[in-house]
Amino acid sequence: MRNQPQKGRPDHPLTARVLVNRLWRWHFGQGIVRSVDNFGRLGEKPTHPALLDWLALRLIADGWSVKEMHRLIVLSATYRQASHAAPELLGRDPYNRLLARGPRFRVEAEMVRDIALAASGLLSDKVGGPSVFPFQPDGIWDNPYSDDRWQMSDGADRHRRALYTFARRTAPYPGLTVFDAPSREFCTARRVRTNTPLQALTTLNDPVFFEAARALAARTLKEAAAASEERAALAFRLCTARRPKAAELAPLLSFEKQQLDRFRADPDAARAVAGAGPPAETAELAAWTMVANVLLNLDETLTKE
Repeated sequence: MRNQPQKGRPDHPLTARVLVNRLWRWHFGQGIVRSVDNFGRLGEKPTHPALLDWLALRLIADGWSVKEMHRLIVLSATYRQASHAAPELLGRDPYNRLLARGPRFRVEAEMVRDIALAASGLLSDKVGGPSVFPFQPDGIWDNPYSDDRWQMSDGADRHRRALYTFARRTAPYPGLTVFDAPSREFCTARRVRTNTPLQALTTLNDPVFFEAARALAARTLKEAAAASEERAALAFRLCTARRPKAAELAPLLSFEKQQLDRFRADPDAARAVAGAGPPAETAELAAWTMVANVLLNLDETLTKE
């Protein structure tokens, strides 16, 4: 036991190196040591060993405060770089191992759902408590050897952060699995990111995301001025955290007008999207729901950059 690294030993900060490397991976998509689960001889060498050691010593000096380390990383000039890169730079460093640009990658599964709920205003800010049961398709839990059933939670519990979703290893929550969340059958230090049509189909059609789109549309109509430009700009900003450019706003306004004409001519379709209500209001809410559905599916909405 005498040779084991001890927490707080500056002369052997292995524990601190491992921790800051994982924190770095969460922010940059990959660690300074890419094999975050292996610091041994079979693991990869750090791309910036001096930086890794400095961060480890800084963590120890700050009393092992993870919050301070997060703050240090996100306020650094390296993290705050633009993610755009010239073709020449992409050719020289396609995986951004040299940190010449800011990180850009799709957020993790839990965040995909949380972003939609947060933009729509549905996300519950409750902290702690037992697991919850948001919507999932019927039949996921069907098991001839068990009478357990997925009983959907009521009220705000349906819209809690994905962190609180009940996890069953034999029947993982499909809305998270499709975005590469692990099954929890074994420890996963480094998730694999995939891009499949199922992901787009989920964010377009899953009732959780469509409910968020409807709520985002209602929030837009309530909080923005009556002008369509103001409404589209607010909805865009809620999803992407920036104001849209004129070239980005124009197709949204054109799409909204097209959908409004469609729903005015087809009240049944408007009610199917927006629910019951006065025909004029229902058509308007349905049209903006479709706009919100597009915005929640933007690459920029689901991508950290």
